Amino acid sequence: MASNRDEPLSYLNAPTSSSVGVSEGDSSQIGSASGSFQNEGFLGAFDGGDEDFGFSRSEFRQSLLVGTVKYYERHVFLCYKKPQVWPPRIEATEFDRLPRLLSAALASRKCDMKRQTRLTICEGHDGTETSNGDVLIFPDMIRYRRLTHFDVDTFVEEVLVKDGEWLPGSPEPLRGSYIFVCAHGARDKRCGVCGPALVSRFKDEIESRGDQGKVSVRPCSHIGGHKYAGNVIIFGSNNHGKVTGHWYGYVMPDDVPTLLEQHIEKGEIVDSLWRGQMGLSEEEQMKAQEQRVIANGGGNMERSLKDAATASDESKVEDGGCCQENGSSGGCCRSSNSPENVVDFNLEKRKGIKNPISINIGNKGGSSTSSSGNSSSPHKVCTMPTWLETWESEDVYAALALIGAAVSVAVAYNCYRQLG
Repeated sequence: MASNRDEPLSYLNAPTSSSVGVSEGDSSQIGSASGSFQNEGFLGAFDGGDEDFGFSRSEFRQSLLVGTVKYYERHVFLCYKKPQVWPPRIEATEFDRLPRLLSAALASRKCDMKRQTRLTICEGHDGTETSNGDVLIFPDMIRYRRLTHFDVDTFVEEVLVKDGEWLPGSPEPLRGSYIFVCAHGARDKRCGVCGPALVSRFKDEIESRGDQGKVSVRPCSHIGGHKYAGNVIIFGSNNHGKVTGHWYGYVMPDDVPTLLEQHIEKGEIVDSLWRGQMGLSEEEQMKAQEQRVIANGGGNMERSLKDAATASDESKVEDGGCCQENGSSGGCCRSSNSPENVVDFNLEKRKGIKNPISINIGNKGGSSTSSSGNSSSPHKVCTMPTWLETWESEDVYAALALIGAAVSVAVAYNCYRQLG
């Protein structure tokens, strides 16, 4: 559906409803760097609900998920205030200095880093386990405390470029599983509606299972792929210490128990919701899923995908989707016949798989196939700065329109001068 792209934005989370508000007393200041966190502004709420932007929207579960995660090797999360105060693109606006300077430093040193690195903002609260200025790094599974805008250049140089330690602090090991849910409502309304509901369900399920010390969940900013909301990333290590970062899309609250039981407890990928994995290219992600389909005979996967599509359709009917809302006979909704989110099970039509891809994940060492050859793949590419990589098609069209307008004005002015 429509998304809110009138302002620049890159990271955001939302509370447990589509209405956003800021709690009193949330003026966070970081140690001596009191200027690192200045802006406690209120971005405001947005109109629309589940039938427009949530799990009942007409586009929900209508696109293929696998292979939609761009290749990267390291994920850095900056813990920074509440989602309600995040602008659409923190790195491209005159906002609080810490996230803006960290994003700029990563972009400027991109070609110097040995690993392709992605930056995301997650929620932070002073006085809690994750305070403002804390930095979480995956797959390293470490946390640095209290980064300030004074320390950004040194931190990027020592930790992310040289792969060393930041001397003012010492890295703390992270244990267990970490779940991040995109709830960046200022960037896209779909994430602002779906994200908070998922965060709330995850917290309830984790508490009911007594897993508070084993599983952590928190909202995060834009990670790419608004149309796949709800978007979830799960980081965790297996029995061999191998840390993986798996992306899921089109996640509904009812899928939360399945992700906790199957992915985190059993170490099995939920293929019907799987977008991809940190450390794999888009092609490798599709090959990895093909391998799992072959190993499972395809039946369980196909049945899982059909169940997911059925659950989506039932949700739209129960909640009174946009067609019922507008009294339409089907003009505003897409056909619910066969969703595009289906894997091609006729594997003979695809290219042969030369190198098996490891699919071992989770806290328990599941079965895996050894990776051979150049599966780590030399994907080192120095191209666009970090903030450009988060652009979606609408952003590109808007930029091209502005460039076209500027060229038209220049041509008109040149013709005017020649005629004069």
